[in-house]
Amino acid sequence: MKKIFIVLCASAMLYSCGGGGAKTEKKDTAATQQPTASANQYEDQALPIIGKSDCATCHKINETSTGPAWKDVAKKYEHTDANVKMLAEKILKGGSGNWGTIPMTGHPALTEEEATVLANYVLALK
Repeated sequence: MKKIFIVLCASAMLYSCGGGGAKTEKKDTAATQQPTASANQYEDQALPIIGKSDCATCHKINETSTGPAWKDVAKKYEHTDANVKMLAEKILKGGSGNWGTIPMTGHPALTEEEATVLANYVLALK
């Protein structure tokens, strides 16, 4: 229980550090994170989900942030049905240990279908 409280407090502090120029940063982030339409067939479905969720708070396409770069995830895992299912479960339930000590919080507000779209999108980034 104490560890969960510490993780929640640390997450809240990290989230609150975004401050001031958030509007400008989001525009820049969106511009740098959007691969060409032909590069990823899941982009049209994934970007609205990413926009309504907090994915970009910890993840970027090409850079390691709080979480791993999505392209690094795509390099580590082949784009197979089994890996899509595994990654979708991680998105929904959260987890830790695969990319360092910082845990990824679960996203239970997303549907299983949305998590699958996100997993396909990430794994298609080559």
